[in-house]
Amino acid sequence: MTRENWTIIRDKLSDDIRSGRLSAGDQLPTETQLAVRFEIGRHSVRRALEALARDGKISIEQGRGTFVADAPRLTYQIGKRTRLRRNLIPQGVAVTSRLVSAARVVAPDEVTKALLLNPGAKVTESQRITLANDLPVAVGRVYHCAERFPDFAERRDVLGSTTETYRSFGINDYVRQHTSIFSRAAKSEEAKTLKQHPDVPVLVVTAIDATPDGTPISNSRVIWSAARVNFTMEHSDG
Repeated sequence: MTRENWTIIRDKLSDDIRSGRLSAGDQLPTETQLAVRFEIGRHSVRRALEALARDGKISIEQGRGTFVADAPRLTYQIGKRTRLRRNLIPQGVAVTSRLVSAARVVAPDEVTKALLLNPGAKVTESQRITLANDLPVAVGRVYHCAERFPDFAERRDVLGSTTETYRSFGINDYVRQHTSIFSRAAKSEEAKTLKQHPDVPVLVVTAIDATPDGTPISNSRVIWSAARVNFTMEHSDG
């Protein structure tokens, strides 16, 4: 096998996507079919597909096949008032989320610190999957003080948005107090949940939201598919 083998198919498929001969959502032929078409080994085909997946041009979905990615990436602006639907709906994206689990647990050390809780305090821990046009883009956990927000996850599921849920608790406004972002390799379960190739990295976004007076109300850690989102930062005055 030479390097040219896999770069030829990578460049040809990339050109087909760029020119529109392959459109978003189109399913690519199988590895065997591509190997026959280009008269190269399946290992070279797999290497080319992995390169295209890392570039966000295709989505390799375990058990379903390989598809042209829904480009362009979503743009998600992080600022003082960061809201999921406010970010994505104007882009023509249908945003939905699904509650995976909800539990009351002793706050982990980092959550205790973020929410300014006493050691041993209980928090509600909810895990949700966020979908954009029915494609998983993020999976994460969010923590709230159990004493103040005893049934946050259940209310959120009924009301349909975080903003409306806070309002049901008497909080009419909240702001982003802290955000950190870093990239890493996806864990196997994350890649499976996000329906992405295992070699595609993820972006880990840790955040603290607070009331306008600075009181922390939530601490979240969300795993985003790096191939499906582009984060931008809003600069505030002062």
